[in-house]
Amino acid sequence: MIRITDILDRISAYHPGADVEIVERAYIYSARMHEGQVRLSGEPYLSHPLEVAGLLTELKLDTVSVAAGLLHDVPEDTKASLEDIAEMFGSDVAHIVGGVTKLSRLPFRSSEARQAESIRKMILAMADDIRVILIKLCDRLHNMRTLKYQTEDKQIRIAQETLDIYAPIANRLGINWIKNELEDIAFMYLFPHEYREIANKVTRKKEEQGEYVEKVKEIILKRMAEAHINCEVEGRHKHFYGIYHKMMVQQIKFEDVYDILAFRIICHTIPQCYEALGLIHSFWKPIPKRFKDYIAMPKPNMYQSLHTTVIGPFRERVEIQIRTKEMDRVARNGIAAHWQYKEGKTFDEKTSQAFTWLRKLVKEQEYLKDPDEFMETVRIELFPDEVYVFTPRGDVLTLPKGATPVDFAYAIHSEVGNQCLGAKVDGRIVPLKYQLKTGEMVEIITSPHHKPSKDWLSFVKTAKARSRIRQHIKTTERKRSLTLGHDMCEKIFRKHNLNLAKLVKSGEIQKACTELGYKTADDLIAAVGYGKVTPLQVVRYFAPRSELKEKRETIVEKLKQRIRGKKPKPGILVKGLDGILIRYGKCCNPLPGDPVVGYITRGQGVTVHRTTCPHALSMDPARRIELEWAPDTDEVYPVRIHVLGHDRIGLLANITAALSETEANILEASVNTRADKRADCYFTISVVDAKHLEKIMKSVKKIKNVIKVSRITG
Repeated sequence: MIRITDILDRISAYHPGADVEIVERAYIYSARMHEGQVRLSGEPYLSHPLEVAGLLTELKLDTVSVAAGLLHDVPEDTKASLEDIAEMFGSDVAHIVGGVTKLSRLPFRSSEARQAESIRKMILAMADDIRVILIKLCDRLHNMRTLKYQTEDKQIRIAQETLDIYAPIANRLGINWIKNELEDIAFMYLFPHEYREIANKVTRKKEEQGEYVEKVKEIILKRMAEAHINCEVEGRHKHFYGIYHKMMVQQIKFEDVYDILAFRIICHTIPQCYEALGLIHSFWKPIPKRFKDYIAMPKPNMYQSLHTTVIGPFRERVEIQIRTKEMDRVARNGIAAHWQYKEGKTFDEKTSQAFTWLRKLVKEQEYLKDPDEFMETVRIELFPDEVYVFTPRGDVLTLPKGATPVDFAYAIHSEVGNQCLGAKVDGRIVPLKYQLKTGEMVEIITSPHHKPSKDWLSFVKTAKARSRIRQHIKTTERKRSLTLGHDMCEKIFRKHNLNLAKLVKSGEIQKACTELGYKTADDLIAAVGYGKVTPLQVVRYFAPRSELKEKRETIVEKLKQRIRGKKPKPGILVKGLDGILIRYGKCCNPLPGDPVVGYITRGQGVTVHRTTCPHALSMDPARRIELEWAPDTDEVYPVRIHVLGHDRIGLLANITAALSETEANILEASVNTRADKRADCYFTISVVDAKHLEKIMKSVKKIKNVIKVSRITG
């Protein structure tokens, strides 16, 4: 465990004259508040804030940040409040601690909603003060380093969240060493077999390449010295998850990943970098289309370097990166390398550009109240690969990889996106779903009479385009639903000698709105048009009971005849409604115990989806309806599972025996054997609920030579 004296010494080393008294006081207060608390590892809880503070000193942050790091868990895990921290350590420290603190004390309808709101709060706080996310990243890094003490379920959940959210944030901020370590640890818990395999191969490769690395470094240094270029040369190996990701994306074997080893030339000036590049190309043949100039066009996270791939001294492909010492420092620490200690100083223009994605995210979150939509937007904005395209005026726009002319149009302005009729790329007409490439010039063709299409949601990549299209569709559908709902209500109100317009104008309809859970008459009438409320449910608040009962019985009888004896499936309950036709989404196969949501489909009842189902996320939120699983149902549900294992005699027999022992009926089975002697076993089984499935999967996972077991939801 790091000691407070080590932390103070580090601060004094990189920031002589810093007032460390606030750090000492924060340490004493944190120690007193956390006294008696222990971590799952058995260590005193204080070890965690100390390690977080230690990581912050590796980023060379100011004393306010380090003090906030020592106090970041105090409001959440002790009786102390943010007001107490503000009083003792100032508003800056309290503001940062408040941004880092999770929302664990507030009630939410699901763990997904809690996670979404925690991420939302963190993003808003980091937009106001970037130190919030720097502390959060250090907090997450130490938690990942000690993840082995958590249960297996928590390990997988935390590792996945780290890979989805925190590693991409570290990448966006350019903090390469934190990003790499977060990815590697998450990789180790999510794919333990693949992790061990790659780790062993990299270790062997390092041992084999020791002499080769020294030889290449010697050749580069000798040639640079002859040209009077004073530089340093180092070799670096790609981190494990980076190798795995490349293997998966490009569908290649470990042996075909040529940039596992790369060489870095660190010069003193930018002209020397270009001179070194020319020199490298003069004695080793460069590979076409493998050169990237990130000095002239830096990445959004401020990363700068020259990248080239050449045929090296032993006829092998070699990747070489060339940069200055300052660029190397920024490549390691990113945004933290630009942090200013003195009050009143702000980031320069170049550094501020690194926050463009964050400002967009803050702006978009205002429109996204649904936690699933918000988390989807966060993941889109954190997507690391990007393309750089030009407007007709020569301005550069940065868009995520796979972005289309529609994304480009919305990046220019919401109205340009809404009126987008077509697009030209480098002077030629292209389809709206065309995927843009770096360096292309894009021109948007607009028409004031053109409106966004729902089909656009299937190919747009940016959060802004997605949210604006949904917003427009929702507005349009609401207008249609209002008209339809008004016609439906008027028709049934007239049958009961009631005047809908008069009831709305007098405000009498408000009692029906309140009872049915709607704020205004328009909301209620639109809900009728959507099919979420029936006109009968509205009119029963005004029509005489006997007359209404007679009408209802007639309608029910007609409905029975129309559906010809069809009955809703047991197992799911629609809140507030009875007798609704239920279907289960084949795209995600929900099971009792899964968080579910329903979507109303005109004429087809309610379709049940898992809350994480991509199809459900893309549907109109206005058609959403709350559901719950019915207790004590005898129904069984089909579900598909994938078992990956090393092929051996008796493997299939062992798996089917395990399925039988856990009372799972096998409906369908197939086995494919790969060239690498692995077997993909696919089963469709019937289960009672999600807990039953979890029990089955754990049982199968224990079988010898089984690598992983996963549920197939598509």
